[in-house]
Amino acid sequence: MTTLPDFFLQLRLTLPCALVMGLSGCASPPAPAPLASITASAAPDAALASPEAPDGQAIPAPALVQTEVPAPEPGNYGQRDDARLLADRLAKDFQLDPAWVFSVLSQARFKESITRLVMPAPSGTAKNWAVYRSRFIEPIRIRAGVTFWRTYEMDLRRAEARWGVPASIIAGVIGVETIYGRQTGSYRVLDALTTLGLDFPKGRSDRSAFFQKELGHFLKLCSEQNMDPSTVLGSYAGALGLPQFMPSSVRNFAIDFDGDGRIDLLRSPVDAIGSVAKYLAEHGWRKDMPTYYEVTPPTDAEALAKLLAPDIVPSFSVGTMQSLGAVLPDVAQTHTGLLALVKLQNGETEPTYVAGTDNFYAVTRYNQSSYYALAVIQLGQAVSRDASNSP
Repeated sequence: MTTLPDFFLQLRLTLPCALVMGLSGCASPPAPAPLASITASAAPDAALASPEAPDGQAIPAPALVQTEVPAPEPGNYGQRDDARLLADRLAKDFQLDPAWVFSVLSQARFKESITRLVMPAPSGTAKNWAVYRSRFIEPIRIRAGVTFWRTYEMDLRRAEARWGVPASIIAGVIGVETIYGRQTGSYRVLDALTTLGLDFPKGRSDRSAFFQKELGHFLKLCSEQNMDPSTVLGSYAGALGLPQFMPSSVRNFAIDFDGDGRIDLLRSPVDAIGSVAKYLAEHGWRKDMPTYYEVTPPTDAEALAKLLAPDIVPSFSVGTMQSLGAVLPDVAQTHTGLLALVKLQNGETEPTYVAGTDNFYAVTRYNQSSYYALAVIQLGQAVSRDASNSP
């Protein structure tokens, strides 16, 4: 899923609901407006306004009453001008009927819990690869992966042959994202994308434009596939189906891999398998290339800083990396592409380092986190190994 690059946001985007931590400091929904008061004395002339009785006597004016008129519902986007303006813009950009788009947005509701979940971790929270890894490379997920592998091995192999992406990587992505379809999200995608598009919380880099565009892609997708936008469920960030594609990725990269004539990432594991492989292939995956090599970083602080400066972007040849003091295994000596020295923190203990290849970088195009990429790779390896070894 291509979403925000912040480490803890990426962690929450891929964790099952039971592991998600709600954090404070997020925006709250606007307070209700005061209730209006309407009385009988509001008429400009009460005497003239009073009808007469049949005998000519004036009917006494009714006693003053106070009637409460409901204020606009704070979570109802149908009562907001910015929602109407957004609907008009999305209708134009995505060639949709403006009245239909606004009628759909009118069904969206603000979800305060979503604004909490997209917030970064509190300042000073240490990243920890060992903890992150333990949440994904664990018995429940591996067992589910083995079952998935045995059920769909033919389709995994078929995708590998077509796009060059190993079956283990495809399985690793689907396992990290949704535990092989067990946890695909319980938020209405309409609520998620509208909340983040129009009420993105303060306190982090504003991504409202991204989510507004994804909302447009979602509405276009629903129109193209004849789906009811109000019934589609996904993650709190609006990601869909077994592979947790954002709506734009569904429209651009999803494929009908089971041959039934339609793309269905919500209910077709085979479509999900093909779509993940296609996505990675179109984001730089290179056939038969490893994802990373073990590495011992240089001890010289200046050399280490130079190697870490490009972060996860492969920038150094094997020779250059070694000339700066990094120690690579023999298997890496024949690598012809560039490498990145990737650092994964382990809290207060020594960090973990790997030499990431172009394929490691390709996995981070799915989710912009080195922690995520290494979890996908290692979960896929564990599932493949156990599926091959167990009876």
